[in-house]
Amino acid sequence: MDSPVSAEPILQIQNLSIAYPIAIGTVRAVEQVSLELGDAEALGLVGESGCGKSTLGLSILRLVRPPGRITGGRILYHGRDLLAMPEREIRALRGKNITMAFQNPLTSLNPLYRIDRQFLETIRQHEPAVTRPQALQRAEKVLESLGVEPQRLYEYPHQLSGGMRQRVMLALGLVMNPDILVADEPTTALDVIVEAGFIDLLNSLRRDWRLSILLITHNLGLVAEIADRIAVMYAGRLVEVGAAEQVFHRPLHPYTQGLIHCVPNIRVDQERLATMGGSPPDLVEPPSGCRFHPRCPQVMEICPRREPPLASPLIPSPIESAAEAAPQGGEAGRQVACWLYGARP
Repeated sequence: MDSPVSAEPILQIQNLSIAYPIAIGTVRAVEQVSLELGDAEALGLVGESGCGKSTLGLSILRLVRPPGRITGGRILYHGRDLLAMPEREIRALRGKNITMAFQNPLTSLNPLYRIDRQFLETIRQHEPAVTRPQALQRAEKVLESLGVEPQRLYEYPHQLSGGMRQRVMLALGLVMNPDILVADEPTTALDVIVEAGFIDLLNSLRRDWRLSILLITHNLGLVAEIADRIAVMYAGRLVEVGAAEQVFHRPLHPYTQGLIHCVPNIRVDQERLATMGGSPPDLVEPPSGCRFHPRCPQVMEICPRREPPLASPLIPSPIESAAEAAPQGGEAGRQVACWLYGARP
């Protein structure tokens, strides 16, 4: 998806680590993750359930719940460390500068209140001097821009369809005109027709609102329609980052290749759906070296012994021909954590 993306990142995640102490040990949900999100960019964060992508999204607004805790790293928004902010400042920032959309709108919409009351509470939390008529006028304008009739303001969440609730939830998040939307599995509860409309909506928001989007999902089809870049997570770590076209058409990491191979292809006559062997590892005692090596079809002797760094690929992908291969030093912005593409020790 083409978009006027700024070269200067609006959000920088640097060496972020998050842990959950439990009775049998410590779940290392996110370890040493570094990412950047540009102005008006859509970044897709993908991976299997339990890989840490939702935990990473929650950490941006400091919403990781106890016993989970952020054990290291920084999250910079316009150069300011969100993790070092006082609670009062982070509360003021939530919803106004950075907003979050969850996979089930009913977890964000209070079923006991009409929609208008929820807009009033959101707006007055950040702008106490705004009058009721001013707040409702602003709410109606945002709802109309998302294709929702203004009279829906005076209904309860249960009176709305799933797709309409999703739009209302987005409108609540956008009513303060934020810079960043963190969308965590936003289409899980939607059917394919409503999902297609939601994809168009997100793309128009980026264009009209210059909104930066971190899209957290396991749905590769959704990412293909929206994302400029893709970051692939496995077992709490990033394994590949690159432009969406690069990752989809020339996946480097064996895990990324497996994910894409598992996507059904209507152009190919398939008697059985492709699957990836093995299971995600235990994050209390993850495998040594590369965490994917117990499942990897291309495992080498070094893989269980040393963890590969996330770095630019130094040699071409095995699936590329010599004519198509990127020059030494890798494709611009491309990173992969795999010994297949790095210098041997």
